Amino acid sequence: MSVETLEKRSTNRKLAPRYRVLLHNDDYNSMEYVVQVLMQTVPSITQPQAVSIMMEAHTNGMALVITCAQEHAEFYCETLKNHGLTSTIEPEE
Repeated sequence: MSVETLEKRSTNRKLAPRYRVLLHNDDYNSMEYVVQVLMQTVPSITQPQAVSIMMEAHTNGMALVITCAQEHAEFYCETLKNHGLTSTIEPEE
């Protein structure tokens, strides 16, 4: 095993754990509303991405919105909930 490999491993461990923000399907909000809220909540999401996330949640019951640092994940999750959407976070595996 090379020194380079060992250095990379120790660097990776120091990174803050990342969290997945999940959007759950609901029968209350319109598809258009969900797309708008996703785009407002997570600035990096484009309209096509928001439509794709909404459709995945609609079809499969849940969709990954974004994977990010815990602090951001909690903020996004709370913001989605405050807009009437169902959202949870979980550690990235």
